[in-house]
Amino acid sequence: MGVSGRSSFACFLTAILLLVSNMQCEAQLSASFYDNSCPNALSTVRTAIRRAVSRERRMAASLIRLHFHDCFVQGCDASLLLDATSSFTGEKNAPGNANSTRGFEVIEDAKSQVEKMCPGVVSCADVLAVAARDASAAVGGPSWTVKLGRRDSTSANQAQASADLPRFTESLDVLIDRFDRKGLSARDLVALSGAHTIGQAQCATFRNRIYNNGSDIDAGFASTRRRRCPATGGNGNLAALDLVTPNSFDNNFFKNLIQKKGLLASDQVLFSGGSTDSIVTEYSRNPSTFSSDFAAAMVKMGDIEPLTGSAGQIRKICSAVN
Repeated sequence: MGVSGRSSFACFLTAILLLVSNMQCEAQLSASFYDNSCPNALSTVRTAIRRAVSRERRMAASLIRLHFHDCFVQGCDASLLLDATSSFTGEKNAPGNANSTRGFEVIEDAKSQVEKMCPGVVSCADVLAVAARDASAAVGGPSWTVKLGRRDSTSANQAQASADLPRFTESLDVLIDRFDRKGLSARDLVALSGAHTIGQAQCATFRNRIYNNGSDIDAGFASTRRRRCPATGGNGNLAALDLVTPNSFDNNFFKNLIQKKGLLASDQVLFSGGSTDSIVTEYSRNPSTFSSDFAAAMVKMGDIEPLTGSAGQIRKICSAVN
């Protein structure tokens, strides 16, 4: 190869490397992703979420949970929001979601408002991520900078949802393993579980715990909870996860665990003589540490396997592919 040939080949390699580099940069999530393409997107979502939470305080917990249950299945791709079709079974009816996940209409409303301004620009996955942050802030919880640029899945996976979503009966070791497989640490597990400082649970999810007279539950607490959760029937009856300040995002959830007043078995195992006891104790004493760790864990969770670049699509509505 002559000098000119080598020079041309070198230029060609440089161009390829630059192209690859640019593609990698494009694939990274960024807080400024919509600054030029839809500058009012985030404020529009925030207004919609504040309106929804002001109508029903419980909605804050539901929206945070939606983001969590989406990211744990196929990554943060809004697959949870899809209705079932003839080609795939939706995730909404998986055991961890059926009759418990809610707030879909709030995300759809926020998406429609953004769509009017910037058609085909902002993904449902990003709307959901921003909504979770704004829901937390709306009830006195932490805020954080949301990284953006996710795209939406064109399918859902009920089987994976059934396999990957944590269950309210699971042991600490199983929960730690589940989170580890998603790139989240035991500390992230405890911090994210702190979202149970708001929201409610159905009787069917805690009945066994309040009637088993075990040593890991305060007797008075169990007795109080039985009033709204009979031994048989009333499966859908609701009880606040935090009996003390059920509508405020604070660190009382961790104080409750230390007093053996965790409503769900999967919450109480975080303080049951295991490896996470020290983290629970730390959060019970330092609300600011919990808040900052929760925010960091939510950002980390939002990084789970996002679709970027040309993958997936930007859905026009969140419940169906284009």
